Amino acid sequence: MSTLNFSKTERIDVRASSSVKQLLQEAARACHKNVSEFLLDAGITAANHALADRRHFALSDAQWDEFQQALDRPVHAKPRLHNLLSKPGVLD
Repeated sequence: MSTLNFSKTERIDVRASSSVKQLLQEAARACHKNVSEFLLDAGITAANHALADRRHFALSDAQWDEFQQALDRPVHAKPRLHNLLSKPGVLD
């Protein structure tokens, strides 16, 4: 995902050591980007990767069928859960 697709309305400040800054500048130059574009592209890629398993999951056909069957099963009363959720918690 390219940074060129986004309207730049927010600022993010990052502190780094001199050696890290030099490394980032060198990598940005190698990618024909400025440091901001390089960091934003890398950050977006890392964020999407970190969140991927929370947004998408892949199942085989057999696993999908089992998942669908679980969703279609009738709801069963869970009195212990109801009791637990009916009482005030420690933070209430």
